Amino acid sequence: MPGPSFTGAGAKDLIVAHRGGSRSSASLEAGRTLLTCTVSRRTRTLPAVGGMGTSGRGAMLYGREAEQDVVDRLLERAAQGVPGSLVVRGEAGLGKSALLEYAEAAARGRVLRVTGVESETELPFAALHVLLGPVLGEVGRVPRRQGEALLGALGLGADAPGDRFLVGLAALSLLTELAAEEPLLCLVDDAHWLDRESADALLFAVRRLRSEPVTTIFATRADAGVFPAPGVPELRLAGLDGRAARALADSTTTLAPWVRDQVVAEADGNPLALVELPRLLTPEQRAGALPSPGFAVGVTEPPLGRVLSAFRERIRELPAVSRLCLLVAALEGTGKIETVARAAAALGAELTDLAAAEHAGLVRVASTGVEFRHPLVRTATRLACDVAERVAAHRALAGTVDDDRRAWHLAAVATAPDEAVAAALERAAVRGRRRGGQVAVAAAYERAAELSPAPEAALRRWVAAAGAALEAGLPGRAEELTARAATGRPPDEPRVVAELARVRAALAFESGRPLDAARLLCEGVETFTAADEVTRLTMLGWAAVYVWAGRPHPDRLALARRIEDLAPELPGPLGAVHAIARDVRLMLEGDQVAATIAPYSLGQEEDLPFDLRVLSVYLGFGRGDVDGMYRDALRLVDACRAAGRIGRMPQAMGMLAIAELATGRHPSARSTASEGRRLADDVEQPHWAHYLSGVDAWLAGVAGDEERCRALAEEVLAADDAWITGYAWATCALIALDSALGRHDRVLDRFDKAMTGPARDVWLWRYTHPDYVEAAVRAGDPERARPVAARLARWAEAIGQPWARAVSARCQAMLTEGDAADLYEQALELHRRGDQPFEQARTELVYGEWLRRHNRRADARAQLRSAMAAFDRLGASAWSRRAAAELRASGVSLPESPAGDRARDPLAALTPQELQVVRLAATGATNREIGARLFLSARTVAYHLYKAFPKLGISSRAELARYVST
Repeated sequence: MPGPSFTGAGAKDLIVAHRGGSRSSASLEAGRTLLTCTVSRRTRTLPAVGGMGTSGRGAMLYGREAEQDVVDRLLERAAQGVPGSLVVRGEAGLGKSALLEYAEAAARGRVLRVTGVESETELPFAALHVLLGPVLGEVGRVPRRQGEALLGALGLGADAPGDRFLVGLAALSLLTELAAEEPLLCLVDDAHWLDRESADALLFAVRRLRSEPVTTIFATRADAGVFPAPGVPELRLAGLDGRAARALADSTTTLAPWVRDQVVAEADGNPLALVELPRLLTPEQRAGALPSPGFAVGVTEPPLGRVLSAFRERIRELPAVSRLCLLVAALEGTGKIETVARAAAALGAELTDLAAAEHAGLVRVASTGVEFRHPLVRTATRLACDVAERVAAHRALAGTVDDDRRAWHLAAVATAPDEAVAAALERAAVRGRRRGGQVAVAAAYERAAELSPAPEAALRRWVAAAGAALEAGLPGRAEELTARAATGRPPDEPRVVAELARVRAALAFESGRPLDAARLLCEGVETFTAADEVTRLTMLGWAAVYVWAGRPHPDRLALARRIEDLAPELPGPLGAVHAIARDVRLMLEGDQVAATIAPYSLGQEEDLPFDLRVLSVYLGFGRGDVDGMYRDALRLVDACRAAGRIGRMPQAMGMLAIAELATGRHPSARSTASEGRRLADDVEQPHWAHYLSGVDAWLAGVAGDEERCRALAEEVLAADDAWITGYAWATCALIALDSALGRHDRVLDRFDKAMTGPARDVWLWRYTHPDYVEAAVRAGDPERARPVAARLARWAEAIGQPWARAVSARCQAMLTEGDAADLYEQALELHRRGDQPFEQARTELVYGEWLRRHNRRADARAQLRSAMAAFDRLGASAWSRRAAAELRASGVSLPESPAGDRARDPLAALTPQELQVVRLAATGATNREIGARLFLSARTVAYHLYKAFPKLGISSRAELARYVST
């Protein structure tokens, strides 16, 4: 399909050179020469910043050799099967679009392209629809759930509630399916005008490309704040140097040498200004016969300001009907011929009335649509037309577009409260929510609130807007919207009360005020008790967690008692919320044992809110029911995967990683924590990223990987996070590291400081009690450990979990001065009843040490061999080395540097992502099925298997069966 070719009327218009032909035409694409070149399978028109040149593939842009080299390298890597991405930043007129056109002409394979449009920023997934429009016929090639989410988000199928990141995953899957046939280039111009949902989906997909020949180039304004793209390399365009600027000026118009030099100086390297400034001159001034006062030294208006003024004056000179048609095209945004024609007809005009604008070099009308020469022309059009013309154009467009766009056009011209328009916007918000577009939902509700005549309706819409902004990850905007809601009278609708309290509490928590968050939730429940029971219980459950997770404060205990009083004692799973509140109160009163022995559970019923299900999982950890926690966490993660709730996955995977860690599934926990942290980064959830980093740090500490453990722990400790458990996990990770490396004094010091620190009430410390007891014994101060061992014994007996009783028995054995064999044997028997391989291996290690010291070397060797094998399987290198040292001391000949873990267990050599893929492939899942579960493309899954097979010493999927239960 040919690209744009802007036709001008004057002899001084730009010359178009083309290859293989004799025709010349005029062109005005941002003042750049257009070069028509045949590339790959089709002919394109390439706007070059300046005249011609070659780089082996097509046109050489004036002064952009280095930038072209960057693009060339990206495309070459794609041809080799390597993905790449780039954000091109620069001021208006610097040639960003030209560089994209160069990439399109040089690409080998398929090209998809979209340009962001300001008028569509509030329409969810509008840009993604345009980008993927040509290939939506291939959507059947992606997993069903993803395909449904994508079509639903684009308004092309039934509503398929998920979140915008699932749509991003669907886009990733579709792009990689297409790239399996040939390299794929995606070009996104004016990325700062993308709707937020499209931007999030595209960036999510781009960041997860691993081995697919997909290249994505975004062009956007210079300010990084207008299109943040963390993790994507950037290329910043500067102005052309003097040589390139003079060459471009010479190629576009005939100027006297001194006039050209003055134009070059005034343009300051901006290609658009280099082309447009001469248009402000008369023929005599261009020839140098008369002075050009507009370029006099000391003029303060920047060159682009004068260019904008020139466009505006040119538009004002158009016939009124042409100007009105041009305004319709500018406000419509997409350039669709049918829409512009229908709206123009409603104003008594015709599409042919745009001919004058074409002759003025402002637009081009083609079968593909109405194409503006430069975004500044669109801006100048709005500035050049008066309010009557703008109102008429918006109303004409409202009668020709779909429901969502109609609502926004009507809202644009509403000058007073209008319930009909507000209701239309609210309906658009409801549709947007069903499609997963929370940013658009927030904007629609906000404007609807502004136009609401009734205070009650306005309040409801302000609150809905704030909730949507919070869900979209825009806490600052949510704060502003809740402030607007607070200016009216208090709400009296139960759902509005609950939503306002929820939003305000979440904002308080995110800003580091968890106790304020709990108070707000309590006030919401107290203000209107008629809210539905599940909502109230959810609010109270999280209020209790906020109190427990907050830093020490004199009001904590009183607030915990208040929550307990508000939570009703109910039969069945929902009665657990009262028990949660009770436990928090007991913990703060100092009764650590009674706080976790109640045999309650929220269960994992599908109709329970997600937040209550998360609480249920984590409470299993507090009660020591790690096996139950593991089962519930697996169900929670599977439910999130099945529903496409990627935005909730980091939280669910945090629970699963803890459960895997607590049950001794260390390789799986590493893999889960790694995947969860990557997802948290992708969906911009730093809190859960820090939480998962803390869990990962603990695993690194157990493995004796000091560099990684310290790096992760310091990252968490340095974060300004209201959730005190992240701090606790990082501290426990350092305790685990010191324990693994035998630094017993450090273990004792860290633990003692933690017990007087801000996180002293966290359940997690119970799991470090065995480290403290062992450290005290090995440091020669067993008396120091006896109070901790006694607390551990009371807790273990209270919860009745075999693994906890086994660990307690081990600790008692270590503190026994006489014959401790019976206690060690009792511990091992309990371990066999409650499978926890890491703790069992630690018991075998200390028992083996005890047996060796008591001259029972044969018995010691059996324990030590078993311990070393288990540590190897778990990747606990430091512990494995300690077991190996004890084995040598018992008379067993071993290499001085047992390659530890990785040599003995091939799985330990895999990366976390490879391990996830291998475990699923071992069950017989296809690459596509694995990709759907892990939010990867099928090609990336194949790549991970390709990398994993040599590490495992296998050559086929059939041989993976031995790893199915690992």
